[in-house]
Amino acid sequence: MAFFIQNLAPIMFLGLIVFLLMGFPVAFSLGACGLFFGFIGVELGVLPEALLQALPLRVFGIMQNDTLLAIPFFTLMGLILERSGMAEDLLDTIGQLFGPVRGGLALAVIFVGALLAATTGVVAASVISMGLISLPIMLRYGYDRRIAAGVIAASGTLAQIIPPSLVLIVLADQMGRSVGEMYKGAFIPGFALTGMYVLYVVGLAIFKPHWVPALPAEARTIREDSGKNGLLSLLVLTVISTGIAFYFGEHYAAVQSWVTGVPVTTVATDETIVVSMCAGVMLAFVIAVINKVTGLKLLSRMAERVTFVLIPPLLLIFLVLGTIFLGIATPTEGGAMGALGAFIMAMVRRRLSFSLLKQALATTTKLSCFVVFILIGSTIFSLTFQGVDGPKWVEHLLTGLPGGQTGFLIVVNLLIFFLAFFLDFFELSFIVVPLLAPVAEKLGIDLIWFGVLLAVNMQTSFMHPPFGFALFYLRSVAPIKAYADKVSKKMIEPVTTMQIYWGAVPFVLIQIIMVGLIIAFPGIVSSGLDKKQVYDLDKVRIEMENNMPAMEPATDPFAATPEPAASDPASGMPAPEAAPAEIDPMKALEEATKKK
Repeated sequence: MAFFIQNLAPIMFLGLIVFLLMGFPVAFSLGACGLFFGFIGVELGVLPEALLQALPLRVFGIMQNDTLLAIPFFTLMGLILERSGMAEDLLDTIGQLFGPVRGGLALAVIFVGALLAATTGVVAASVISMGLISLPIMLRYGYDRRIAAGVIAASGTLAQIIPPSLVLIVLADQMGRSVGEMYKGAFIPGFALTGMYVLYVVGLAIFKPHWVPALPAEARTIREDSGKNGLLSLLVLTVISTGIAFYFGEHYAAVQSWVTGVPVTTVATDETIVVSMCAGVMLAFVIAVINKVTGLKLLSRMAERVTFVLIPPLLLIFLVLGTIFLGIATPTEGGAMGALGAFIMAMVRRRLSFSLLKQALATTTKLSCFVVFILIGSTIFSLTFQGVDGPKWVEHLLTGLPGGQTGFLIVVNLLIFFLAFFLDFFELSFIVVPLLAPVAEKLGIDLIWFGVLLAVNMQTSFMHPPFGFALFYLRSVAPIKAYADKVSKKMIEPVTTMQIYWGAVPFVLIQIIMVGLIIAFPGIVSSGLDKKQVYDLDKVRIEMENNMPAMEPATDPFAATPEPAASDPASGMPAPEAAPAEIDPMKALEEATKKK
């Protein structure tokens, strides 16, 4: 019995693993394990009975957490956009744009996947949309089935790391950090990962060109009356918009001074980038609208089509992420504005109907309830686990690893990678992350950086054969039988499950490489974060010593307040005031700083 009491924490963790292996739902496994060992701990005298009385307060704390409101908002936004036909228009237009080059369709899928990730934040919506739309086209024109399946699945999982990702919201909540800071930290790694996908496709186009053929001439439908592709007009519009964005960014401080009437010398870098990009995009949109209304034919059909298809989702990205990065809105408020923007876009496209709204709301409710139930279960588990000193057991287990921070990071990432074969990112976030975050903080690891690192690693949970959810989503829409293509009238062979699995392997390796790059070069994450102000007490001391002669004694904030003079019992008059004791103001400042 003594052995059981001393090792209750590891026994409790093993009990949770047994519950999960038996096939019980994660939320109920967590809650049942926490309650079961909580009652055992009370009976053995290890835990006080009052501990379990804190559970209702913890559950109410979850319900009052405003940060978690961002999850249903972003989910609803993604589902409305996915059902409004935005993904279909994007894939068709970008496919036509990149079609003439080898691997162009794969590049279009990656580009649209990143754009959908920055607007929807939902992996299932991205994978299913691109699987339904782009997979038949890629099979029609001779793409290798493994490459087609891998590109679609990997591009859909970009919604896991590119803001407004749901997993980043959950990780920020579990680590007690700002969602906005987590978004800023993940911005560069997300698009760096997109760039690595592009490099892989470009490499295939060079060394295996028959795997990623170009679109034939008859498949390129967006052309001018003269037969030209109209790319020169698009290039000129892009150069003009980019030039205006750079010019506006260079003079943004002067613009702010003119608007506010107050001289502004410096502006935050992220604010300058967001506002200048918005200015360039708006200029392109205005030119396209003028061209459409007046019929001046300033732009080619390709330039006009690309502008009208790309600008609305880009403006939605600026509306959501731009306001968050600028500090104008919280992630919850940004999600609410994004959901409203998605409704407006669906109305403009005349795709908003009662059935669409009903499906989107039902799916959003299911996902939100799923998250909340897992969070309640994990709260019950963590309460009991903390009561039996589980965090100390985990801390001693991980801080004793050789190699310090590097050894800890290697072991943790191997653990997450292995667990991702069996658990999805929600379960990993609620079960494993609360155990790892305190240890990482004690080792001096920044939790924003650590959260982004784990998010990139957990992205592999969608791509792992044989349990990757992105692979299941793609399997549900990929053809399982040979069929006659409606355009080419040819028989298309089905896509097998093993082809989907093998197609995912190179992209899993790319994700692992990205994890290694973040560990080797922490600036990939930290360069996107706001710089913390560090005050040098020595410089403060010198500044104050230089200004001390100009300070009047009465206004000295460090001067001691004199005590009231005592009366002389003989004369009844106040006794002469004693000279106040001299106090070194710099020592007082240093002592006050240390106390804080």
